[in-house]
Amino acid sequence: MKKLHIKYLAFFLFSSILITSCSDDFVDVESTAENSEDYFNTEEDYQNALIGAYDMLQSSYLNVLLGEIASDNTLAGGESATDVVAIQEIDDMIHTSENQQLRDIWGWMFAGVNRANYILEFKDKIDFSGKEEVIAQARFLRAYYYFELVKWFGDVPLVVDQRILFGDQFNVDRTPKAEVYAQIEQDLIFAANNLPYVQSETGRVTKGAAEALLGKAYLYQNKFTEAADVLDNLILNGPHSLVTDAATFMDLFENDNENSVESVFEVQYTETQGAGFGCLQCSEGNVAVGFNGVRGYEGPEFTSGFSFNVPLQDLVDAFEDGDMRKDITILDINAWATQTGAEFNTGFEHTGYFNKKYLPRKRGTDAQADRNLTNPNNYRAIRFADVLLMAAEAHNRKPSANDAKALEYLNLVRQRAFGDMLHNISETGANLTAIIFNERRLELAGEGHRFFDLVRTGEAAANISGFQTGKNELFPIPAIEIQLTGNRWSQNQGYN
Repeated sequence: MKKLHIKYLAFFLFSSILITSCSDDFVDVESTAENSEDYFNTEEDYQNALIGAYDMLQSSYLNVLLGEIASDNTLAGGESATDVVAIQEIDDMIHTSENQQLRDIWGWMFAGVNRANYILEFKDKIDFSGKEEVIAQARFLRAYYYFELVKWFGDVPLVVDQRILFGDQFNVDRTPKAEVYAQIEQDLIFAANNLPYVQSETGRVTKGAAEALLGKAYLYQNKFTEAADVLDNLILNGPHSLVTDAATFMDLFENDNENSVESVFEVQYTETQGAGFGCLQCSEGNVAVGFNGVRGYEGPEFTSGFSFNVPLQDLVDAFEDGDMRKDITILDINAWATQTGAEFNTGFEHTGYFNKKYLPRKRGTDAQADRNLTNPNNYRAIRFADVLLMAAEAHNRKPSANDAKALEYLNLVRQRAFGDMLHNISETGANLTAIIFNERRLELAGEGHRFFDLVRTGEAAANISGFQTGKNELFPIPAIEIQLTGNRWSQNQGYN
């Protein structure tokens, strides 16, 4: 199948946004070509704009990295306590509204919103065969970016079918997150109703991706009955299943197993050159992979990285004996060095463990490539195992609980993890709820979901060192964004 290439350089000539990590703009600056009558006059124009909307997915590597570091799964790591101070602050729960990494997430996700809205602003300009599917993809992408923004910041400016341009900050308010979620739901329902389960071009949004994200949005709002219904439909009628072949399962996160039957939605990355550390969001590669890599590594299979996002002993010990996911998730560098003769350096907060799911692997022969910026490892944004565990939780927690269905879904995941049925769960009620929460930690460790799972289930304060209830459930709105509104916006509780 043809793979969607997420970056068209030419599109930047027409793009409604140009976001850089050092920009002082609210969200956007207006370009000269964007309002031209010469654009959105052909299907190709819409398709190119859609590629631009997909493009910002690649910058979500930072959301994934910090979703782990902010949790109880990993420590920041790096070279020293001053290596990317903003990441260290988030790890220690001492981040402020001046945090550059949070500002990047805000800017990059709103860049994605704007690119999707650019298409939707002109959705009625012309007609062509298949336009509804283009609109459905754009609406999914808008929902995806807004979902990330609500997770991180709570109430955010909601603008639909038009771009947020510089100057708009004086008349655009933060929107209550319930209203943002309502728009997310509308977008995803439309996408699910207008997309196929299987696309001819790998990497494009599918009906299953829309249903899965809709189920997750419901789950984050404690709409458990609605979540169970939509996730059941995906499980029963969609084309996805767990990878059960043991050898393939052990290599599930290798490049050869990208876009597998288990993948409901993946962010596509390539090893194309062109990025630099001054514009990390411009990278075609998964930047988080280089950040996760073992510092000063010399040896087989892997390449060197910056030793951020190092797993804690508590996560390692959480895996039961016989759980194959431990070896998929954790690289014990000392054991590996003993086995292979590999050499490495130790960084800050060295635990001896690394996130094996997203480590830089040896590939190719281009010695000039900056491997830390061009790792082609796709991010498995939504896996079928996640769908099963979300559905299990929804059935267990909905008002008319169906623990039999919850156990069915939960045990499918556990049977794959252990390779047998001897580790099936039979608990019900609150005990089952706690088991499902723990199963999510084990199954999805290293994939960026843990912090937000702890927050939405009320477990964050009990598990994250330094977490302050009533404050750290959300991250602060970047100070520059509030300043650019003339201080019209209020800051999230607990932050200056």
